[in-house]
Amino acid sequence: MTQADFLQSPFPPAQELPAPEWAGPKRFFNRELSWLAFNWRVLDEARNPRVPLLERVRFLSISAANLDEFFTVRVAGLRELAQAGNTTPAADGLTPAEQLVLINEDARRLLDAQQKVWEALRLEMEEQGIRLLDGNALSDADKTYLEQYFLTQVFPVLSPLAIDPAHPFPFIPNAGFSLALQLERKSDKRRLQALLPIPQQIDRFISLPAKNGSDRFLPLEELLLLHLEQLFPGYHARGSCTFRVLRDSDLELEDEAEDLVREFEVALKRRRRGEVVRLKISAGAPPALRKLIQNELRVRETEIVEISGMLGLVDLKELVLDRRHDLLWPVFTPRVPERVQDFEGDMFAAIRQKDMLLHHPYETFDMVVRFLQQAARDPDVLAIKQTLYRTSRQSPIVEALCEAAENGKSVTALVELKARFDEAANIQQSRRLERAGAHVVYGFINYKTHAKISAVVRREGGKLVTYTHFGTGNYHPITARIYTDLSFFTCNAALGRDATKVFNYLSGYAQPVNLENLSIAPLNLKSTLLELIEQEAGHARAGKPAEIWAKMNALVEPDVIDALYAASQAGVKITLIIRGICALRPGICGLSENIRVKSIVGRFLEHSRIVCFGNGYGLPSKKARVFISSADWMDRNLNRRVETLVETRNATVKAQIVSQIMAANLADEAQSWILKPDGSYFRPPGPDNGHAFNCHRFFMENPSLSGRGSAGASDVPELAHSKD
Repeated sequence: MTQADFLQSPFPPAQELPAPEWAGPKRFFNRELSWLAFNWRVLDEARNPRVPLLERVRFLSISAANLDEFFTVRVAGLRELAQAGNTTPAADGLTPAEQLVLINEDARRLLDAQQKVWEALRLEMEEQGIRLLDGNALSDADKTYLEQYFLTQVFPVLSPLAIDPAHPFPFIPNAGFSLALQLERKSDKRRLQALLPIPQQIDRFISLPAKNGSDRFLPLEELLLLHLEQLFPGYHARGSCTFRVLRDSDLELEDEAEDLVREFEVALKRRRRGEVVRLKISAGAPPALRKLIQNELRVRETEIVEISGMLGLVDLKELVLDRRHDLLWPVFTPRVPERVQDFEGDMFAAIRQKDMLLHHPYETFDMVVRFLQQAARDPDVLAIKQTLYRTSRQSPIVEALCEAAENGKSVTALVELKARFDEAANIQQSRRLERAGAHVVYGFINYKTHAKISAVVRREGGKLVTYTHFGTGNYHPITARIYTDLSFFTCNAALGRDATKVFNYLSGYAQPVNLENLSIAPLNLKSTLLELIEQEAGHARAGKPAEIWAKMNALVEPDVIDALYAASQAGVKITLIIRGICALRPGICGLSENIRVKSIVGRFLEHSRIVCFGNGYGLPSKKARVFISSADWMDRNLNRRVETLVETRNATVKAQIVSQIMAANLADEAQSWILKPDGSYFRPPGPDNGHAFNCHRFFMENPSLSGRGSAGASDVPELAHSKD
């Protein structure tokens, strides 16, 4: 299926459904069930024969981690609403209790499927010399090796716990994994129930000595069962089971916190002790142990899942062995843009020549780091302003900002403490920046700051020039190796003024006025999107070519979806690339017959947010209006976060986005799923010769246009020529 096929006839004809089947709330898919559908697509990559074996193991681990987070955040929130008796329906008409029932059914099917995938992968791994053993498969030499390993690497950190009136049931943290035991004393047959929490600081899989070319591992719980005598001298096991808990991990903050950092530190401690929302326990657990665990953790029967197989599949990431290159994706080294090389690494000179758009991870994120490092050391740089939503613990971004502050430059860092699961790291980074002399602000209590902006003010020839970086992804050099994102560098004065106004808003609550090239949530980003969609509908009604191409991670916001429906009914051709959640129902006559939706799941995580409007000329077109954004089209992003929508006006950058990035995404067939009107996805068949177009491979092989590469329309299968 080429791009031309996708744009012209990728689906069966639009379905004619009776209005009651799609009118009212039924015009939306449920957000939570759509997310589960996405995680099914992730799991499907774990059984995709085109994916290298250990990468499939990685996908299985990711699927398990995704599901854990879904329960600790989304399901936890619905559970709290249902328990409070809240019957307010979601946009699709389902109450919290109704959603929980459907989620539970689908999630249990997903858990069963994960175990089946693991069993298949385990057999394939054995064929490739990677074996996962149990206690019965160990040789005497293995047991001797493990004895020493246990005593030196494991025993010192274990805390075996008896459970009786004098020893109450211990606290098990979120994602805590434990071994529960029924023991009997050898001397008098006295029974004892005990618990052995398995420390998260120890690797789950122990590497055993093996012949060259092979690998052997033993799960940690198997090692513990082998050495119970040393943990509970004089006892032997009569029964055992493993279990894992997931707790409510959403943070609740006081509306008027006097010290936001201190409030977050307290909230993080509360989160660790949140209510259990899911208990996974090994199938066949002794009934008395199962009952004890259920009662002590205070979980309902509907919140218990018995697992026939391995608990904690997220830990399988440890078995993705870097040394097994034959079972992994071929090594890919991101490119340094030619234009930056032309100027011998001088980022300011490269940006002065022309606006530059880098496409990560294909072009190295090191250029963003270099931009800030150069600013920190340049005597002509006076000030740096930076947003930080997520970054690495040993962050070169933070190091550059600290160096700049220590060099006497004015450094303002907006650190978002509410970045879920990165709160502790961000608190640490904020204190480090303050010690270096940077001015650290935390934005708003009620809004997360999700915008990705870096502004450098430099004195040049008697005037001040602002160099600005706008991104679609986080300032995180590790995730930037696997997330597809855009970095837009410019010294355009209007965009520099816009960036400065955003920072003034974040630091001083001064709402920006007269923004020139930028819209900002929660102030006007949503209204701008609605106006642009309506303008395209106006072009269609006037008989002009009218098209919208958009790419994002999630589409949920009801007003935006209704605007897209109205545009479709006016005749606008709308093509959406939505990696994850999509609440819009495409391909329904009278509602969305002109809307097509696809999802790309592959080697890299699609993360960039782009929207292109034909502007009365269709797409691709030199006169199109092209935007990049930090925001997905969700209620939280458009109404409760600080986000940016940046219009790119440079002709080369626009061509790169429309005729290279979006065109290749539309043409992709190797990693694409198509959304049907009923909410299900299907993977369209590729060509018989096995050479399905893969947009990730295309980007790895072709330099970007604005980085001075030449790849573009001619390199993408059957890309229509510009309609100008």
